[in-house]
Amino acid sequence: MQLRPPATGPLVLSLLFLSLFSTEAHNITRILNKFPDFSTFNHYLTATHLAQEINNRQTITVCAVDNAAMADLLSKHLSIYAIKNVLSFHVLLDYFGAKKLHQITNGTALAATMFQATGTASGSSGFVNITDFKGGKVGLGAEENGGKIDAVFVKSLEEVPYNISVIHISKILPSAEAEAPTPGPSQLNLTSAMSSHGCRVFAETLLASDAEKTFEDNLDGGLTVFCPGDDAFKIFLPKYKNLTAAGKQSLMEFHGVPVYQSLAMLKSNNGLMNTLATDGASKFDFTVQNDGEEVTLKTKLVTAKITGTLMDEQPVAIYTIDKVLLPKELFKAALTPAPAPAPETEADSPKPSKKKHLSPPEPDSPAESPDEDPADQTADKNNAVRFNGARIVAVILSLLWFASLQV
Repeated sequence: MQLRPPATGPLVLSLLFLSLFSTEAHNITRILNKFPDFSTFNHYLTATHLAQEINNRQTITVCAVDNAAMADLLSKHLSIYAIKNVLSFHVLLDYFGAKKLHQITNGTALAATMFQATGTASGSSGFVNITDFKGGKVGLGAEENGGKIDAVFVKSLEEVPYNISVIHISKILPSAEAEAPTPGPSQLNLTSAMSSHGCRVFAETLLASDAEKTFEDNLDGGLTVFCPGDDAFKIFLPKYKNLTAAGKQSLMEFHGVPVYQSLAMLKSNNGLMNTLATDGASKFDFTVQNDGEEVTLKTKLVTAKITGTLMDEQPVAIYTIDKVLLPKELFKAALTPAPAPAPETEADSPKPSKKKHLSPPEPDSPAESPDEDPADQTADKNNAVRFNGARIVAVILSLLWFASLQV
């Protein structure tokens, strides 16, 4: 009897197949839940929405402090916005595990923080100096303080190499700029902020619309604005001027969402999103989609891409987009395709003579119904893609099963 070598191919394929579905991103909340002494720090990461931003980043280090150190910070009675800045100063945009901290090239390193990435920090105020001292001691300090060492590395809490490192440091890193009072949302001049960052036409149009009050009324409770750039809105202005007063208000409100959405939240919360114009039967919603780092907003008529962040300070976020969002509720006519023109007859052409053997008629090609929605056709194509993907998975599994029978 001839013995066959074990068929390792199917096993390898199976493991590879399963690995595609077993990858799970890190979750800072779950990590810190294992350490009760860090519950206050964990709570404020969630309250300031930093936790979700951390979860959506790769190659990152969280410098966590225990409850006693957080009590010192809270005794300063900072606003929630200032606390967010302080905690974002404790999130380094590089990976520093225990081993790397003790093997820093030339003994010192300068690390950018999430506070620096917000654009709020000026100069070097968003950087942390890390120094490896003799005897195994590692110190950290705000670069804006001349690199003065304010805290020391205590221990590593959890490490996923080159993905996320959570370390315990002895105390809060002081930063005058991070702790500086930040204006409350009600003090924010929304249109001025947009005008000075490439959205002047949209801002001036909003000022002249009844929609401005709707935006202002939502500042304190949470607001996300998607602001078309000047070039995009200038092109759209002729269509805007043809709308009724109610239509103009709805169009402007369609570019606002009555909740705060950081960019990280938009990347993770794909799906339908209501707007300031949503009112019962008048849906006025759009779909948020992301492909890697790119976030798009899709209506039945247009797909706009987020091109920049003007502001991201809870509870207000303002993003620039490359197109004006067109709600189907205002532009239904654009969804109905124009009827096909009647076939032209050639007056001078001679009539064809009768033939004894007529060819069978060609089957009629399916005609597009004038009432059919192009967006729905797109949805059907998407469903087809998903179906084909399911077939591919089924074929792979069938091949694996068949190969296992040959062992």
